[in-house]
Amino acid sequence: MPSQRLTFQSISNFSFSSNINGQQRCYSEQIYSDPSGTKVRRTSQEPGQAPKEERFEYDSAGRKIEEVETKGRIEDVTDKEKTTEGEKDREYEKKVGDDAKRERGA
Repeated sequence: MPSQRLTFQSISNFSFSSNINGQQRCYSEQIYSDPSGTKVRRTSQEPGQAPKEERFEYDSAGRKIEEVETKGRIEDVTDKEKTTEGEKDREYEKKVGDDAKRERGA
């Protein structure tokens, strides 16, 4: 007689939103479970704040196996990279100039 393989899958969604005195708050949670474990995704936003996202994973025994990257504000870092590169260039030029001055004085 062939063995039977039992599987399950569960998906749960919850969301909540409130507006008190013009202050909007939002919260949502999605939970996905199957025989390999559970994945949880939570998003929230408080008044005046950027949305925040958290992700967690648990194995089939309920042990937390990973906290997936938590996301906050989306931020443009291209200007920061340019500034960092510019700063590196200036530091290099200063060092080369200092080395040249030392060689002339030696």
